[in-house]
Amino acid sequence: MSPPDEPRSLSPNGEASRRHASADAPSGNFAPVGGPPALPETVPIEDWVDLIVAIENRLKDTVGEQPAGSHTLELPAGPERVRAGVLECVTALGQLHSTLRAELLRRQVLELQVFDAQTALAQTRSELAGTRAGEEQARHKALHDALTSLPNRSYFHERLDDALAKTPPLRQAFAVLYLDLDGFKAINDSHGHGVGDQVLGIVAQRLRRAIRAEDMVSRLGGDEFACLVMGLASQQQLKRLAAHLFDVVSAPVRLGELRLIVRPSIGIALCPDDGVTAQSLLDKADSAMYHAKREQIGYAFATQCKGA
Repeated sequence: MSPPDEPRSLSPNGEASRRHASADAPSGNFAPVGGPPALPETVPIEDWVDLIVAIENRLKDTVGEQPAGSHTLELPAGPERVRAGVLECVTALGQLHSTLRAELLRRQVLELQVFDAQTALAQTRSELAGTRAGEEQARHKALHDALTSLPNRSYFHERLDDALAKTPPLRQAFAVLYLDLDGFKAINDSHGHGVGDQVLGIVAQRLRRAIRAEDMVSRLGGDEFACLVMGLASQQQLKRLAAHLFDVVSAPVRLGELRLIVRPSIGIALCPDDGVTAQSLLDKADSAMYHAKREQIGYAFATQCKGA
């Protein structure tokens, strides 16, 4: 039991009081006995509960209320003791208030830093996406024909090289078809290059729709096109495909009041029978195309050419 006029120092219970002990305050006390209240400059968040409990106990002790389960008889509190106890509690509450404000300010700063980091990350992702999109657009432009949007000669060579790079049995049989439009120069001369460009665009779309998704059609330049056809091993299958392409391209083209007809000549080279390099296959297919043009037979295989 404490004397009525003896002020008690305020401190959290147990381990928390030992954490707050310093050279300027006796261990287990926030204020020296008889001196002004002296709390640490900051109170760690994990010690707030201890300090609040200590304040509650100090207030109860000041007014003479016994903690639950206590059988000790306390004398009524005198005015000086009440005043000292209340001042201690006010000081402790002020320190908690100050610590809380500092913690709120710290969290606001952290929130701003997180927001700035998220904004910077979003901007970086946007710039990265823009860079990738730009790279993809640049690659597409470099590998596609500007007039017809078909893969260009470089892209066709790339795909052909990829097909040739696979070794048997992974490499499946495939064929290269070389197409040239008969009489296209006359259309340009008679109706102008604008009409000729429209005809090329229509022919390109017809060829694109006529082949399978796994195959490839390319504009090599001028009025020359090429198809890379995968998996058709027999000449009979390739004959049917060549006949179909001939009919598709030969259908009349209507441009306003104009009705134009262009017919293709098609040369066919097979891998590995007619070549095992991109250039040799293209050369054989080109020779077969000229043979079909001279003979006016629509399409021809490389084996039909003299010297093949």
